[in-house]
Amino acid sequence: MKIILLSIGKTDDPILSQIIEEYRKRINYYLPFEMQIIVDIKKGRNLSDKEQKKQEGEKILKWLQPSDQVILLDEKGKHYSSVEFARQIEKKLLSTSKRLVFVVGGAYGFSDEVRERANEKVSLSSMTFTHQMVRLVFAEQLYRAMTILHNEPYHHE
Repeated sequence: MKIILLSIGKTDDPILSQIIEEYRKRINYYLPFEMQIIVDIKKGRNLSDKEQKKQEGEKILKWLQPSDQVILLDEKGKHYSSVEFARQIEKKLLSTSKRLVFVVGGAYGFSDEVRERANEKVSLSSMTFTHQMVRLVFAEQLYRAMTILHNEPYHHE
């Protein structure tokens, strides 16, 4: 099974990119993990919020495979502690045969069509983060989950 983080737009900050890449490498020690970027909508600033969400949603849906287990990273999603998140990942690893895809939407969130396609929603925090920060927080939490599941000393209770 492979875990994929699918995001709209690239990470512009080279320092963040470097840290995210470090976590990506660490996670790959435990399981296949990749990050996929969907290019920003061209002339998105000229579109309404609704139209931008719609176009981003079409790109997300086009990228997904029918067998994908899709989890939206959404501030209105379910909240987990790090240990609870690790246990959820463990359950998914045992029950999902192909790809577990976590999706970071654009600045205005997800289209209704993407929300309908999703199997669930997870919140990393009640606070709002930049999309670049969401990638970092998710990668760190996924790495933390792997160390929890392998009883390694990264996470402290």
